[in-house]
Amino acid sequence: MKIIIKDNYDEVSLEAFRVMKEVLDAKKDAVLGLATGSTPIGLYQNMIKDHKENGTSYKDVKTFNLDEYVGIDRNHPESYYTFMHKNLFNEIDILEENVHLPYGNSKAECDAYEKSMEDVSVDIQVLGIGGNGHIGFNEPGTPFTETTHIVELQERTRKDNARFFNDNIDEVPTHAITMGIATIMKAKKVLLIATGENKADAVKAMIEDEPSVNCPASALQNHKDVVVILDKAAASKLK
Repeated sequence: MKIIIKDNYDEVSLEAFRVMKEVLDAKKDAVLGLATGSTPIGLYQNMIKDHKENGTSYKDVKTFNLDEYVGIDRNHPESYYTFMHKNLFNEIDILEENVHLPYGNSKAECDAYEKSMEDVSVDIQVLGIGGNGHIGFNEPGTPFTETTHIVELQERTRKDNARFFNDNIDEVPTHAITMGIATIMKAKKVLLIATGENKADAVKAMIEDEPSVNCPASALQNHKDVVVILDKAAASKLK
């Protein structure tokens, strides 16, 4: 793991963009694994700025998203489909047919998403980390061998996400479809971004504790190319 510590969110986002840009510059038809949530928005804003100012093209790029809520329509304002279009896809020249997000609530739909990735290699997988150490929606206890699957979201995860649903946990979906840890680990490179003191315990467990299903992100210790970019608050508990 390469660990980079920056002063604040803006610097973290810019550094994450530099890592992303290296991949885009090296391969015009790169395959990007993308994440949602507030953490990568700054990265996506830098990608949009670069596209508009420098002409970096996404016409040959394919994307595969980590996860999606179960039980809300794709056009719901808080669906990850809506999030990705609003925060990235609508502002760059990516082709809609090259955009892939998981959707559904059955094993068959999980298997179909896994199969859609069979013939591609994700060049860079963007990740955040949950306060409980989850990556994607792989909650603590998820086997490291798991592929795309349906997961019941833990109460902490739903509480953390309630801010997107009028601060009402009852509006937060109870289940999600997510790439599994084994799926994530297939990516050639992993870029994990974390900011804020509320992520400090999870970051410490990911980097300094033995790999354990108690902290799903700790599986990344077994990956050959991981860049972790933190602000000082998220790094505050590291030795």
